Amino acid sequence: MNNNSYVVIMAGGIGSRFWPYSRNTKPKQFLDILKTGRTLIQTTYDRFAPHVDKKNIYVVSNQEYKGLINEQLPELDDCQILLEPFRRNTAPCIAYACYKINKSNPDAIITVTPSDHMIFKDEAFIKSWNTSVEAASDQDKLITIGLKPHSPEVGYGYIQYLETGNSVKKVKTFTEKPEKALAEKFIESGDFVWNSGIFIWGVKAIISAFEDSLPEMAEVFSEASDSFFSDNEQKAVDAAYAQSANISIDYGVMEHSQSVYVVLGDFGWSDLGSWNTIYELAEKDNNGNSVQANALVYDTKNTLISSSNNKLIVVQGLQDYLVTECDNVILICKRNNEQKFRDFVSDVKEMKGKEFL
Repeated sequence: MNNNSYVVIMAGGIGSRFWPYSRNTKPKQFLDILKTGRTLIQTTYDRFAPHVDKKNIYVVSNQEYKGLINEQLPELDDCQILLEPFRRNTAPCIAYACYKINKSNPDAIITVTPSDHMIFKDEAFIKSWNTSVEAASDQDKLITIGLKPHSPEVGYGYIQYLETGNSVKKVKTFTEKPEKALAEKFIESGDFVWNSGIFIWGVKAIISAFEDSLPEMAEVFSEASDSFFSDNEQKAVDAAYAQSANISIDYGVMEHSQSVYVVLGDFGWSDLGSWNTIYELAEKDNNGNSVQANALVYDTKNTLISSSNNKLIVVQGLQDYLVTECDNVILICKRNNEQKFRDFVSDVKEMKGKEFL
């Protein structure tokens, strides 16, 4: 086991595309969405725990979720739970974790992973991950794991790479969340892969990248790091976040760096980003319906019906719909328009208040 290997689990999102099952008080990373007996954050922890020192696993999340993290990952000490005062996207989140790890181990190799993705072929994933960790040990590469795209998704980053014959390939272009027309061109070209959102780099490499691409953020977290591992850590972090831009690591660093590489993987990955993703993964009947509820269904096709209680749901005459009841919300809508879910959440917040979010 490599004592220089660290894992940072990002767990601060609210999962708005999976509302109303995912709520502000308990977002999707803390839910057992696929009924495996483990929540998504627990599954992410389980994936890496056999391969790194458990003391080297950190979780970065919003302050309001500390209780959930303590409950679901009791293995973590408080010093391994990094609390954000408010949401500032992934660049500050990653800066906080990497500058903290650098204070204790300047030779660290850091894996940064979302907390709410699923990987169905663990052995294949670990093979790609080990290749990435070994390549990152030279402390001059920013590595992401790329996946062959099967549809023009607009919510993912796309990577165009140079074919060198090696397992670690130099990235030619890195495009975050393109418009659909551009995503379709990427698919047609055949030389683009999805960015899985899993990053591997030496701590020296990522700090250098922050200094080059986001110098103001680098400065405030460098200054804050003098207080890390002390009683003043949270105060210093709060101040650093207040001075940091709201920007993703993709826009802020990866698109600008000349040191980005990709390792290709094929390990049954899903970001579980929406109800439509759940429908695609679920078992279906002969009419393409996935029924996860006490329901009677008539003249209905390609529809996801879900309920968290025992109420009877009767559905007739729908096609390509989502019908779900979660606590105090009933939602009936087309299941494949992900932007609409953000609109729903925005409108509910404005009109009805927090009790429905």
